[in-house]
Amino acid sequence: MGNILTSAFDEIYNFARANSLWPLTFATSCCGIEMMSTACADYDIARFGSEIFRGSPRQADLLIVAGTITQKAAPALLKLYEQMAEPKYVIAMGACACTGGMFKNDSYSVVYGVDKIIPVDIYLPMCPPKPEALLDALMKLQEKIKSETVEHRRKYLAENKPKLLYNQDVLLKEKLLN
Repeated sequence: MGNILTSAFDEIYNFARANSLWPLTFATSCCGIEMMSTACADYDIARFGSEIFRGSPRQADLLIVAGTITQKAAPALLKLYEQMAEPKYVIAMGACACTGGMFKNDSYSVVYGVDKIIPVDIYLPMCPPKPEALLDALMKLQEKIKSETVEHRRKYLAENKPKLLYNQDVLLKEKLLN
């Protein structure tokens, strides 16, 4: 009887979380424009319960990293992620956020993937991704949330912890360039 009640509660809890994601934006370049257009009437991100883009990390549970992350911006991104309440999720939007994009070969100041700083749940590697692609990524994240348990989430975060050293707002450049 206890397992049935617990599993029913988990399903209701996960359904509610999946359909009320409040995103925190970290838009640094052209992907940010595409992300903003998903809140417009043509695409209407409100259908997914995500129309309220939060200005504070303490009120958000989804971090959308849209665009190029430089080594100078990486400590701020990490600080925002750490300030978010659990459970928290991350979408890496754009080729630059996923791998460093077109700057990977020519710039030493670009982080070669946001997953070197924070764990990423959904990758959206286009340049720039269309609003439809962001909505698709949001739907995939909702399905992931609906099917996960608390133990599964803790295991995922432990396995995907970035292997960076973070010391006094400075990320080690050698780790970021690998």
